Amino acid sequence: MSRLLVMDRKADSISHGHFYDLVQYLQPGDLLIANDSRVIPARLYGVKEGTGAAVEVLLLRPLSQAGQWETLVRPGKRLMPGHTISFGDGRLSATIQEVGEGGTRTIEFSAYGDRFEELLEQLGEMPLPPYIRERLEDKERYQTVYAKQKGSVAAPTAGLHFTPQLIEKLEQKGVHMHFITLHVGLGTFRPVQSDTIEDHHMHEEWYRVDPEIVEAIVRARADGRRIISVGTTTVRALESAFLAMEKQGLVPDVDHLPKEPITGLTDIFIYPGVKIRATDGLITNFHLPKSTLLMLVSTLTGRDRLMAAYETAVLERYRFFSFGDAMLIL
Repeated sequence: MSRLLVMDRKADSISHGHFYDLVQYLQPGDLLIANDSRVIPARLYGVKEGTGAAVEVLLLRPLSQAGQWETLVRPGKRLMPGHTISFGDGRLSATIQEVGEGGTRTIEFSAYGDRFEELLEQLGEMPLPPYIRERLEDKERYQTVYAKQKGSVAAPTAGLHFTPQLIEKLEQKGVHMHFITLHVGLGTFRPVQSDTIEDHHMHEEWYRVDPEIVEAIVRARADGRRIISVGTTTVRALESAFLAMEKQGLVPDVDHLPKEPITGLTDIFIYPGVKIRATDGLITNFHLPKSTLLMLVSTLTGRDRLMAAYETAVLERYRFFSFGDAMLIL
């Protein structure tokens, strides 16, 4: 079981335990919100028709019901509009339609709908982070136990620590667990390379927050109960939904709640100084320097406090990244 570093901001303290100790730190009535997105086998290996050259395609997000996807391809410079790629000895093929922003490619597959999903399960591989060099024998190892909605190209990794037994114990204690969906895409992991934070552009990701989630948050706020997000993707989905409601003139309270799911594409970038509306605490992994994930977490903690916690984690030999240890921020 993973270790757990607990940052208590009110007490200005750090303590250490294991992830199964989460039950001790959460209180009856706490609202725990997690991302139920499911990772698809989004990495495909094929050959360029006509030359037989090896090609790698990473699916980012669907663009239509007719088999069009936004992708990254390698080698990109040799794959231009009109070129066709064959996968699985011809069982699936795709034609490059156009070159997009940041070197992405719009690709149209020869199969779509249920047929495409079936072939993707057969031919695709899990798109593991580059620092994981071994292929997973068990694809479920890179899924949360509550993963349901297909569409992510990477796991919402804070949720990988949960087990059915732990969720049951939390429910028995009176912790209420709810789910949103945000399909994790490329933008989550791209480092900030611009000179100023404001110039960094996030890649769009699809999200959905149902009305009952908004109601649960509003009622928890009214009762003084805590809202704990599982992972940075959950924070991004919730903040996107609340920002969308504000833009529509709806500031939700117990008498004014949305009637339909809040859904769409979001490129929200959360960094120190940005207002966080719907999260009091966070369960998260330890992230890479210069990442947007690290900036989001520091929005809750403050940069100096987070850096001090990371220094402690290094001294205590916590494991970082996707299959590493976790941090609970209260």
